[in-house]
Amino acid sequence: MMQVQRKTFLVALGLALVVGASLGVWVKGRGDARAQALAQAPSVQAPILPAQMPLPTGSFAAVSDAIKPAVININTVSRGFQGRTPFEEFFGEEFYRRFFGEVPERIPERSLGSGVIVDPTGIALTNAHVVERATDIEVVTLDGGKHKAKVVGLDKKTDLAVLKLDDGKSNFRFARLGDSDKVNVGDWVIAVGSPFGLQATVTAGIISAKARQIGQGPFDDFLQTDAAINPGNSGGPLVNLQGEVIGINTAIVAGGSGIGFAIPSNMARKIYTELRDKGRVVRGWLGVSIQPLTPDLAREFGAKEPKGVLVNEVVSDSPAAKAGIQRGDILLEFDGKKLEGPGDLQRSVGLFSPDQNAKLKVWREQKEVALEVKIGQAPDEREAQKRLGGGARSLLGLEVRPITPEVASRLGLRSLEGVFVARLEDGSPAAESGVQRGDIIKQINRQNVRSMADFERLTRGLKEGDRLTLLLQRGPMSLYVAFTVGRG
Repeated sequence: MMQVQRKTFLVALGLALVVGASLGVWVKGRGDARAQALAQAPSVQAPILPAQMPLPTGSFAAVSDAIKPAVININTVSRGFQGRTPFEEFFGEEFYRRFFGEVPERIPERSLGSGVIVDPTGIALTNAHVVERATDIEVVTLDGGKHKAKVVGLDKKTDLAVLKLDDGKSNFRFARLGDSDKVNVGDWVIAVGSPFGLQATVTAGIISAKARQIGQGPFDDFLQTDAAINPGNSGGPLVNLQGEVIGINTAIVAGGSGIGFAIPSNMARKIYTELRDKGRVVRGWLGVSIQPLTPDLAREFGAKEPKGVLVNEVVSDSPAAKAGIQRGDILLEFDGKKLEGPGDLQRSVGLFSPDQNAKLKVWREQKEVALEVKIGQAPDEREAQKRLGGGARSLLGLEVRPITPEVASRLGLRSLEGVFVARLEDGSPAAESGVQRGDIIKQINRQNVRSMADFERLTRGLKEGDRLTLLLQRGPMSLYVAFTVGRG
């Protein structure tokens, strides 16, 4: 009996071992197959990662190497007076020279900035504040080459300037302007420039915000970034990971823990094109006075939500008046772009080309109304074109206006005869000769100027190379200045 039981036990144990081994092989086979299938399955990236993040290498080196040859270090020299006394400030340089001999010695003021070449002929972009007062500009490229540069044009309202290197006679490595509208908050970017004079410095960060308004002017529309931007970076490029320039670095927040701002490339492209082709920027004009639409005002005017711009005045005979815009209208869209507030409308109209039609969506009397308006040219731009007989502004570089009783009272004048200098172009012949804003022009080439008509008559037909002598009244004194007419 014991032998039978033992034999039965041994048989059962043998069967159990065989079955166990078979199951182990089968389970192991399924496990290996599953592991192999998982290894071959495509990996899925988490959607929160920016599409441009350099995952393969974890490095920005390729982008950095591609953009650095197009980035320039800008060294400027301007000249000013050292220790100007209140007496000099009041009476002016000409009076000081006449009575005291030589004027105080001019000392050079030097500054550093950055820029980026955007055309192989040597056209470069930078900030207007980097070069606006410069008398000499030298740029240094990545290879150490030094090149002379001159200002093609600058626009203080957007803080952009266009430079030309070596008079366009050389070939340069350049960067392409990208589409800043396609940039998203969270995208990786790098900033390149010369902070503290250290050329070709690269910093990395992300786009922190878009459409930032920081109180610089009516065209604020900055890209905000946490890529380190320091003094000397001004004018350098903000670049995406495709090596495209999507912004021009322009401002930092003092004590802002590295918060910086850049002019979007789409705005820069428009300004750059006009400065390059025309030497100035022509802005659009609608002809309305506007204000923010608060929740209370939105309810009063029956608007669906407090978004848009409320029109509180329409200038007579303006593009807005001709298009049928009325006081109390709420402007919802301009040329297909939604308007969140007054800044959106100011930027959109200002950057719109004059004499072109734009479509408007307006909220009026509980319903939407579609209008079309032919944008005009900003009044200050029209005046700039008209003054000096239409073309002399670019030759003289000054803007004059009639002396009204209000102006006479403000300037302490006893007579309304003459014209007063309202604006001067930096570096223009008039500015270089000593003409100052607020001067009264009494004579041109010894002929009396009693009104705007006299001024326009005496400056009509001026051409480069003509000599001009002005008799100016500055406060209680009179002085002559003379210069050669030309494009400064």
